Amino acid sequence: MFHFVSGNLALDFAGTVRYRSTDFQDDMTTADDLANWLVAAELLDTAPPCDPATFEHAVLLREAVYRMALAAANGAPNATEDRDLVNAAARGELPELTLRADDTASRSGTARAALTAVARAAIELLGGPDRRRVKTCGRPACTRLYVDTSRGGSRRWCDMARCGNRAKSANFRARHANDQ
Repeated sequence: MFHFVSGNLALDFAGTVRYRSTDFQDDMTTADDLANWLVAAELLDTAPPCDPATFEHAVLLREAVYRMALAAANGAPNATEDRDLVNAAARGELPELTLRADDTASRSGTARAALTAVARAAIELLGGPDRRRVKTCGRPACTRLYVDTSRGGSRRWCDMARCGNRAKSANFRARHANDQ
């Protein structure tokens, strides 16, 4: 259900809304969805309880991160309200990380602590040198943002297996429709 293709935790969090401009799909509509995303993102080992206030905070954080990343992709400055929200979210405690006797990591904490990690990932990306590498997917229907780490900075799609193949297939069909 969740896709982690953006190259950054905060962008993957913002990517829980797909097709914002066409066929809006929200993969995080409930507190349970948030808890499951936190586990899928490997921020926590078990789904934490999420109250309505935490869920509302998560949605506000997600949208602020999306707007800030979109601004970065467009070479624009961040809105003060979004920056303030993300900065405030980053001030919280982080999940506890422990090394077990079997040399595996254990991640525990609250949903708020995990959201603090998301906010910090956003700050590190959007306040660092990789800010200029944030791009929007080249498939018109997709609104996912990603970090282009390709050698020449020429990556066009958020995910080759999904958007890249769909775009190439659509181009192929369009070229061959003219042949008939």
